[in-house]
Amino acid sequence: MPVNNRILTLIIFIFFSSCTNEKKKVANTDSASCESNLPNRFGVGLDTTKIVKGRINHDNMVFIPAGEFLMGANDKEGREDEYPQHSVKLNSFWIDITEVTNVSFAKFVKATGYVTTAERKPDWEEMKKQLPVGTPKPPDSVFVAASLVFSAPKQITNLNDASQWWVWKKGADWKHPHGPNSNTEGKDNYPVVHISWDDAMAYCQWAGKRLPTEAEWEYASRGGLKNSLYPWGNEDIEKGKTKANTWQGNFPLKNTNWDKFNGLAPIKKFAPNGYGLYDMAGNVWEWCSDWYRPDYYTTGKQINPQGPADSYDPMEPTVPKRVVRGGSFMCNASYCKGYRVTSRMKTSTDTSLEHTGFRCVSSN
Repeated sequence: MPVNNRILTLIIFIFFSSCTNEKKKVANTDSASCESNLPNRFGVGLDTTKIVKGRINHDNMVFIPAGEFLMGANDKEGREDEYPQHSVKLNSFWIDITEVTNVSFAKFVKATGYVTTAERKPDWEEMKKQLPVGTPKPPDSVFVAASLVFSAPKQITNLNDASQWWVWKKGADWKHPHGPNSNTEGKDNYPVVHISWDDAMAYCQWAGKRLPTEAEWEYASRGGLKNSLYPWGNEDIEKGKTKANTWQGNFPLKNTNWDKFNGLAPIKKFAPNGYGLYDMAGNVWEWCSDWYRPDYYTTGKQINPQGPADSYDPMEPTVPKRVVRGGSFMCNASYCKGYRVTSRMKTSTDTSLEHTGFRCVSSN
């Protein structure tokens, strides 16, 4: 893990020391997640008091007809939380054709004055509630606006320790995706990133939409296909033509860029699925509305499931988490096959990363 200064060292120590014991217990289980054991901000909070709910506009959305499908994995590659496969019946809904872009998010910020999680300082009073009792407060100098940026390490000890390639970078946010010296100039049509669940919810409220339920997301991702592994079918991601923006090569040390992208890709660079939706696999992880629980799936039929009533992640029991779906440009078969349509990951609501974004849905 690259550490350049004392402030970064303190931040990484505080955030990671709280989950070390849990991590040792589950590092090699099927439920291990590439979205777990990450530094969390805690307690910045969502303030939507000044955000007026907008009118629904179905431009750049696709209508998904009502239907029934088998949700969850039916193969041997799934993690424990992808089983059992079960029947789900859904009402019709609309879903964004693409992930929300920088230009769309900029319109929201201009209209509302909204400040994202990554642009605000963490709250120690809230943070310490999820740390071991007696954890000393670090110097005020570490409480800065920051977000998590990917940094390829020179070597790694194992793939269970995400802190080896994530750097908590001061000044990184949706306008500065790689840190204060970067910007989104010329990238209007790239998916917006460094978005927390709170940020995504605020945007949805402004747009008159909402986040998809996990069931809606998977149904849409399948594109009308039944029991396929990926949005395009069953062909392996690195066979034939390029299908999604993921990591090729040796993660996280070297990306061969076979798909032409070493990091984020603009929207619509890969073929859409059967419903005309782009990037349902790879590019950025997408927030869902559901709380995460590994034992939520049932063997009975579910009708318009909204997710569990609360969150529980055995890897980090004290950290409430929401579901993210679809994988990202960092997904590789050796580490994370998040681009599978049934793959479930989870992240705390106030965590923002260089590979996390979202798309919206509406019921009418």
